Amino acid sequence: MAVILAHRWVQPFIQLLRQGVSPEKIALTVALGIILGVTPVLGSTIVLCTLAALLLRLNLPAIQLVNGLVYPLQLILLIPFYKMGAWLFGADAGSISVHGVTTLFRSGLVNAARALWVITLHALLAWIALSSVLCVMLYFALVPLARKLWTQVGRPRSLQAP
Repeated sequence: MAVILAHRWVQPFIQLLRQGVSPEKIALTVALGIILGVTPVLGSTIVLCTLAALLLRLNLPAIQLVNGLVYPLQLILLIPFYKMGAWLFGADAGSISVHGVTTLFRSGLVNAARALWVITLHALLAWIALSSVLCVMLYFALVPLARKLWTQVGRPRSLQAP
């Protein structure tokens, strides 16, 4: 466990625990950072994570760190979310591939924007359906890990019992 605690990407979360952020808030920050970070709308994750942090009083740098770490996952899951959305709505999934999207853009920007708008909307609705369940599951899986980290790092004085 000491090796994990020494990693550069874990240190910001350890600092949050030392600042008095509860393990539950850390778990929520990480869960939402992951879920919002894989939204199938490119360019939206920074805004979504910022809004979540402000509305839920989470640590903004921490949620953005998680968002940045899962960015490659967003790109990897983009086509699967597009296909899931097409499947849910009975839409044609023939153009949903890297090659298909490239062909769409070659046929004209307006045509591509129109087609991708519908595909992205379907993907977003599929993401909402899936992510609401996954976020809850992820949160409850992360809370025990955050609590364990909490005990290893030591509770901050501001949250210790008198």
